[in-house]
Amino acid sequence: MNKFFRVFLNYFFKGVLVIVPLAFSIYIIYSVVSTVDGIIDLGFPGAGFIVTILALAFVGLLVTSFITEPIYNYLDKLLNRMPIFKLMYSSVRDLLEAFVGEDKKFNEPVLVELSEGVKQVGFLTQNNLTSIGLTEEVAVYFPFSYSIAGKVLVVHKSKVEPLKMKASDAMKFAVSGGVTEI
Repeated sequence: MNKFFRVFLNYFFKGVLVIVPLAFSIYIIYSVVSTVDGIIDLGFPGAGFIVTILALAFVGLLVTSFITEPIYNYLDKLLNRMPIFKLMYSSVRDLLEAFVGEDKKFNEPVLVELSEGVKQVGFLTQNNLTSIGLTEEVAVYFPFSYSIAGKVLVVHKSKVEPLKMKASDAMKFAVSGGVTEI
């Protein structure tokens, strides 16, 4: 029974790690759009969504044009000091920056030999792991098919082969379970 309980808890916490950030993000987006819809009654459905998108673009403009990097860094450090919020904020920020930030992290699609005759499409995210004592390994992110989740494996450099394809095509291929034509 003890082993069953450990396995159950393991699956439970993995489920929490997938559902909580997703539910939190959906809740925040829904709340913001609903609030904007309630404040600004433009008389047509979706007005809150459009105003929210425009407001986010405006905030991006303000941050880029008027708020200096030291102020942004200070606010970032402040948010990273809040115990529970820190985990959510930094994780969501890092994930978003990986896709749309200036240093896109999923821009190097690779093919990794996992075992004899078995290869998987992934994205090279770190090619230098000497800071953790690994000199011949790299970090590769493997997105799960039909999911927003994925996993990172540390693999030997000799097992990693660059793919001659656009990163977006590799991501579509991996997330679609190989169904998307490339």
